[in-house]
Amino acid sequence: MPGLLGKKFPAPVARPMAPFYAAGLIILYGINSAQTAMMNSAEFKNDPRNPNAGKPAAAEKH
Repeated sequence: MPGLLGKKFPAPVARPMAPFYAAGLIILYGINSAQTAMMNSAEFKNDPRNPNAGKPAAAEKH
């Protein structure tokens, strides 16, 4: 029985897909930054669905 997946071909996968992985990480970082900025904005500061609602603002470090 040769296996359940069939014949294995020595095709590169990770190296050609690397730009797409990098772009995905950049997009996820941008989404996370935008979401954090929105959660800390005045518009959504008192929204009960906001996990930061009711918490005092973080003290600025000098």
